[in-house]
Amino acid sequence: MINRFSFHKGKKGTRFLADRLQNARSYDRIAGFFNSSLLEFAGEALETVSGKIRIICNSELRPEDVAEAQKAEQAQKTSFFKLDPEQVSKNARDRLTRLHRLLSNTEKAMLEIRVLPNEAFGLIHGKAGVICFKDGSRTSFLGSANETFAAWNLNYELVWEDDTVEACDWVQSEFDRLWTHPQAVPLAQAVVKEIERLVDRRELNLDNWKKQAAPAGVLVEAPVYREEFGLWPHQRYFIDLAWKTHLAFGARYVLADQVGLGKTVQLGMVAQLVALAGNLPVLVLLPKTLMEQWQTELWDLLEVPSARWAGRHWIDETGYEHSPEGQNPLLHCPCKIGLVSQGLVTRGSAQVKALLAREWECVLVDEAHRARRKKLPKPDERGPAIGNVDADCNKLYGFLFKIASRTRSMLLSTATPVQMHPIEAWDMLRMLAEANDHVLGSTGSNWRKPELALPYLLQEQEIPEDVQTLWEWLRNPFPPKWEEMNFAYLRLQLGVDDAQAVIAEQFRDYNKLTPDLKTRMDQSMKNLFGDHHPFLRFIVRRTRKYLEDTIDPATNEPYLNRIEVELIDDQPVILGSYLKQGYQAAEKFCKLLARRVRAAGFFKTLLLRRIGSSIKAGLNTVNMMLSSWDIAEPGEDEEDIEDLFEDDDTSDERFSENTRSELKQLTREETDILRDCQRALEQGLSQREGADPKRDVVIEFLKNKRWAEDGCILFSQYFDTAKWIGEETVRLFPDSPVGLYAGGGKSGIWENGQFLKKSREEIKAKVRSGEIKILAGTDAASEGLNLQALGTLINVDLPWNPTRLEQRKGRIQRIGQFRDKIKVLNLRYKDSVEDKVHQVLSGRLQDIHELFGQIPDVLKDVWVEIALDDVEAAKKLIEDLPKMNPFDNRYSKLEMISGWDTWNKVLNKQDKLYKLREGWGQ
Repeated sequence: MINRFSFHKGKKGTRFLADRLQNARSYDRIAGFFNSSLLEFAGEALETVSGKIRIICNSELRPEDVAEAQKAEQAQKTSFFKLDPEQVSKNARDRLTRLHRLLSNTEKAMLEIRVLPNEAFGLIHGKAGVICFKDGSRTSFLGSANETFAAWNLNYELVWEDDTVEACDWVQSEFDRLWTHPQAVPLAQAVVKEIERLVDRRELNLDNWKKQAAPAGVLVEAPVYREEFGLWPHQRYFIDLAWKTHLAFGARYVLADQVGLGKTVQLGMVAQLVALAGNLPVLVLLPKTLMEQWQTELWDLLEVPSARWAGRHWIDETGYEHSPEGQNPLLHCPCKIGLVSQGLVTRGSAQVKALLAREWECVLVDEAHRARRKKLPKPDERGPAIGNVDADCNKLYGFLFKIASRTRSMLLSTATPVQMHPIEAWDMLRMLAEANDHVLGSTGSNWRKPELALPYLLQEQEIPEDVQTLWEWLRNPFPPKWEEMNFAYLRLQLGVDDAQAVIAEQFRDYNKLTPDLKTRMDQSMKNLFGDHHPFLRFIVRRTRKYLEDTIDPATNEPYLNRIEVELIDDQPVILGSYLKQGYQAAEKFCKLLARRVRAAGFFKTLLLRRIGSSIKAGLNTVNMMLSSWDIAEPGEDEEDIEDLFEDDDTSDERFSENTRSELKQLTREETDILRDCQRALEQGLSQREGADPKRDVVIEFLKNKRWAEDGCILFSQYFDTAKWIGEETVRLFPDSPVGLYAGGGKSGIWENGQFLKKSREEIKAKVRSGEIKILAGTDAASEGLNLQALGTLINVDLPWNPTRLEQRKGRIQRIGQFRDKIKVLNLRYKDSVEDKVHQVLSGRLQDIHELFGQIPDVLKDVWVEIALDDVEAAKKLIEDLPKMNPFDNRYSKLEMISGWDTWNKVLNKQDKLYKLREGWGQ
């Protein structure tokens, strides 16, 4: 018999499903899209079914996701977590409770749910079900017969019921086809746990949250949890460690994770926690080129407001420019967390003194290896310690050393804590140890003497056997209680709380300890230089290889899926005769400029870096030099002048007005050479209709090698190169949208023959959905942009700062990438600076990368020396690199932090935002 039903607002209280499911024996349901459907069918009278209930949904799962259990779990979690937890918990708590009971098998019904990727059958719009009754009879229906998530029967629904054998068999066969599909996967436990969490979810105001101060109460509903891939075990470990240390005696750490492992998220999480718990502000010091990226990531991933200093005023996360306040506007940040460029320090700005005059809750420093002593010891020397920071160190180190005594917590971030000498790591800890004896102990501690400590740590000297000597190393500073049970026991027995860094003088004599304590300490001291020294305690370094090789006991799978990188060893791009003449003229110009202008070594090679990027960028630079000389004013290019000289701080070079003026006053010979360069480049480009031989290689890989099908990011350090290669790509793929991702509001999409400006958020969303397969980007896209949807990368140019290459690769070789292998192509012109550097480094590059986990920043000077035709100096820089890295896997730390995913006492969102939007003056 056929029955037809319509449900609408004026027809409340329908009992279509309630009546039919009452004591039914089984129920098979095609439920539609997985997110909302889970809540919708929870409104049905499922508890009354006496037997098995099977629900099939479809979702944004990809076929690749279901190949591995871990990927399928993560993909379902990401999809379901897009629901607003506050709204779901408030409006659908009864349904969540019902669903949780069914999933927990506390009802007589046995509920099983499977999820199917959209691509298997397309989006499942049709909703249907088969109900089997106690007597063996059946009925089937098509349509949406449930109570919707929005409210009870507010929507217009149509249902067609048919209890004939033919109809029931047909619906059953359709259900079975979906249910038994090889890509259908069980409902993820992460989703089940989230449903349980939402059932008991409670909001806390800030005061009540502070009583427990649980990180999970702030983090579990952050966008990185809801919209991205959550926090991975190594990230949770560091956040938990830094947080409990901050509360105990102030967190002082070097976070030295390899590029691509989410250091910014970890630091941002800690910054948020300390800002919420304390009354003092948080200062973040970082290179200028990273400021906007940091601010974007804080907001997009953590929903943390911040403001960045723009030289004369503050700009908050919304882009609003706050009017300057007071005599020193720098001190009037409108948010609790303020981002300031390291260039303010390296240029010796008078405003720096104001920062040193106030107290801080926490100071965070990105790219902290820029803070360093001016002259390193010889490779075989292990000292001396820093004497006078102003005389022995660069300005950034001196500033951080002084501000360390003004802050409770201080976190330094760098992927390369050692670049040239092991003492660089000691220097970082010495900075952190200022006003905090927990790091290297009190005055007189052996750990404050690198010439004593480093030989033991580097296994260059035999460990002392005398227990009194070992006790002196261990007691000052003494480890916190959470490091080992023996340390917790001694602290308890001697009445030494965690805030006390050094065991008192009365117990300096080891023989004054009780026999019980000596037995315990004998055991710990044997492992002192292997497991319990300050370098291991305060330097946290996890490499990609360590996470790939370490098994997570909870899943029995590696903590991180291995993603191989296939580096395409393509031949250098050959320049035509005119273009080669233009490049040679540029080389001659830079050498002349280097002889005339002594300062600003990195800047003198600007033309070679730009022409090495693309002929288009090179010609733009020549034209600029011959006209206005408005070279890369702040905001005009991704890597501006100020940032170049932050890199050069070791030589104390400053891009002063005198230097700027000296550079602009070209001689006649220099001008003539520039004009020769201009003519040659223009003639060369005209021969190729405005193209460039790099363009041909890009097209070859995108089209003929089908990289476009797998998704490709085209990286350049310069906006004009990125825009040019994007335009050239559009000509080849006129029917496909091509994105341009850059800073300063220059992002957009080429679509239907025109370029339209778009927000970076919009572009990221289209890349994630697969709508955009080709993306041209500047280095503004190398931080804070997740490109797991893309599988290939072309470096249109090679930045002279090697870290940027690592950051670019980290956009696709990152957490969440479903491919087992990604492909990278590096482009360079034959006989260019980049090609010569490749020849010099090719024999050592892999060894250097394996030694450090990435290429040290210091090697950027190799480019400069070769550009200025001093190949021997470049080779010496390479040979002076240490032959061993003291930071092996002993420095990798990882412990499971459980309970965060199911934490149900969350901080009220408005309370959080209100607190974080308190200004520094409040």
